[in-house]
Amino acid sequence: MSTTYGTFPGSRPRRLRTTPAMRRMVAETRLHPADLILPAFVREGITEPVPISAMPGVVQHTRDTLRKAAVEALEAGVSGIMLFGVPEEAKKDAAGTAGTDPDGILQLAIRDVKAEVGDDLVIMSDLCLDEFTDHGHCGVLDAAGRVDNDATLERYAEMAQVQADAGAHVVGPSGMMDGQVGIIRDALDQTGHEDVAVLAYTAKYASAFYGPFREAVGSSLQGDRKTYQQDPANSRESIRELALDLAEGADMVMVKPAMPCLDILARIAATVDVPVAAYQISGEYAMIEAAAANGWIERDRAIMETLTGIKRAGANMILTYWATEVAQQL
Repeated sequence: MSTTYGTFPGSRPRRLRTTPAMRRMVAETRLHPADLILPAFVREGITEPVPISAMPGVVQHTRDTLRKAAVEALEAGVSGIMLFGVPEEAKKDAAGTAGTDPDGILQLAIRDVKAEVGDDLVIMSDLCLDEFTDHGHCGVLDAAGRVDNDATLERYAEMAQVQADAGAHVVGPSGMMDGQVGIIRDALDQTGHEDVAVLAYTAKYASAFYGPFREAVGSSLQGDRKTYQQDPANSRESIRELALDLAEGADMVMVKPAMPCLDILARIAATVDVPVAAYQISGEYAMIEAAAANGWIERDRAIMETLTGIKRAGANMILTYWATEVAQQL
C-alpha cells in the first residue's frame, strides 16, 4: 500500500496549542499579581460600606473597611492601591478646599492605609479637585465658568504637599491641566518630598465609560470635561502630552481608559523607557459584570482576557477594580 504525503501545510502552529500545559509553556504574556493596582473609594461620614449600584461588588469604604481592603490586597500580592476620597456634600465648595485640608477624608485615608501596611503596599492618591468641588470640575472656575488652568495648578501644588505629608508614595494628577506634572514635581521637591513619585495621567480621554465613576465619587459635575480631557478621535495628541509629561518629570505614565485605547497604550509603551500604566475604568468593569449577570459572557474568562490584552498591549501596571480577586486567582 503506497501513501502519498503532501507538503502542505509544512508549518503547523496548532502543535503549540495542543494541551493546557503546552499553551502555558509558550504563552507570550503572563499576568502576575504584582502587575495590579486596586482603585478604592473612601467616603466621609459613613459607618458601613455603601455599595455602588453601577459597579456590583465595589463599595464606598469606611475608614475601617478601607484598612481591611488594603491588607487583603497586600496579602493577595497586589502592588498598589489608588485612593479616592469622597467628602461630605456640605464640605464641597468652588475651590475644593476639602482636598487640601490636612484632615480631609483623602488625607485621613492615606494615613490610615500607611499605618496599616507601611511601605509594603504602594499607596497612591488621586490628585484632583473634582471630588471636592461643588461644580464637579477638576479645577477652579474663572468668572466665565471655564476651568482656569493656571489657578488650578496652584491648588494642585497644595494637594501634592498635603498628600505627601500624609504618606502617599505616589501622586496621580488626573485633572489634565497643562503643566500639572511640572508644578507638582516642583512642589514636592521644595517641601522635602523628593522621593514621592508622580504617575502622570498622560493620555486621559473624555470617555463615555466614566459613567459609574460619577456615582462612586459622588460627583457634582455640571456639564462635561471635554475642554481639558483628550478627544477620543486623536492619537498624535497623546504623544505630544507624553513628551510634555516626561519633560516635566513624570516617573510613570498612564493611559485611561484602557480597553478603548489599546492602540494608544501600545504606541506609548513602544516609545518610552519609564513604566506604563493603564486604568481599566468603571464603565469597562460595569459592562463585563452586567453582561455576566445576564449570562451573556463567562465572567472570569472575560476578566482575564481583558487584563491579558491590556498587558499584551504594553502596560506594566493595570489599575482594575478586580485587582484583589484576580491576584488571589493567580
